Amino acid sequence: MGRLRTGGGRRVPVGPGARGVSDGLAAKGTGAYVSENQNLLAEQRRALILDEVRRRGGVRVNELTRKLGVSDMTVRRDLDALARQGVLEKVHGGAVPLVEASTHEPGFEAKSGLELSAKDDIARAAAELVPPGAAIALSGGTTTYALAGRLLDVPDLTVVTNSVRVADVFHAAQRTSDPRQGAATVVLTGGVRTPSDSLVGPVADQAIAMLHFDLLFLGVHGISVEAGLSTPNLAEAETNRRLVQSARRVVVVADHTKWGTVGLSSFASLDQVDTLVTDSGLPAGARDEISEHLPRLVVAGEPDDPAEPSDV
Repeated sequence: MGRLRTGGGRRVPVGPGARGVSDGLAAKGTGAYVSENQNLLAEQRRALILDEVRRRGGVRVNELTRKLGVSDMTVRRDLDALARQGVLEKVHGGAVPLVEASTHEPGFEAKSGLELSAKDDIARAAAELVPPGAAIALSGGTTTYALAGRLLDVPDLTVVTNSVRVADVFHAAQRTSDPRQGAATVVLTGGVRTPSDSLVGPVADQAIAMLHFDLLFLGVHGISVEAGLSTPNLAEAETNRRLVQSARRVVVVADHTKWGTVGLSSFASLDQVDTLVTDSGLPAGARDEISEHLPRLVVAGEPDDPAEPSDV
């Protein structure tokens, strides 16, 4: 039996017998989800299509219509939407993965429409790790942005962030509601704005180096055993290094599609991470591999065990 992993606060054995939802689909063949997925929301259907494209290296429209139990027109609309988001390339009769350079950095808007359900699950699970009165840091990214919305009701937080979008979540909440006790104090670093709306560079690095926080919630472009945590932006990599150095505990929030992705610059190894919060789409094989390198894996959306402690 392998090491223990944690699913939504529940530690369970990780080994050959442990299977996730995504792994089960892969084992059956993606066609196994025909009938039960006829009523999927568009977002869920497109996530399945994207997983199929990435797993097989390409799909045909007629294959997807059979496997999803939807019309040819619906599949083509889904492929059009995914192509506009920049996550696959349409070809005659189907679609193939978009081959991205390690320096390619999608903008915030392009990423914000991807894996919405997974990010919401991750944000909900990650928020449970934050005690009242903590000093926390949130890096840039669409998953940390989702997490910010879940933290509005946690009292007396001090939030350090280099994300313009994250800061806006807290400031907007204060402007639109009556002043209340325990509202978060937000410290926004300076710096140069990236396509993902993060502030990076020497100004941000210097500000972060003078601070210390209990928890860092870190969004990533990619995560792998060999490359650790990586990003396509060199300046952002350096700012993320400073965030990691200033944190007592590091929590990575990343959906399953980030596993195996490698950006241009690595900024932390897996042994610098205390907890990974991801979603149930992560295959069992990846869970086993992660459990060998991280103290704790939280799989959002899986059953909680109330007997387990909520510390990270």
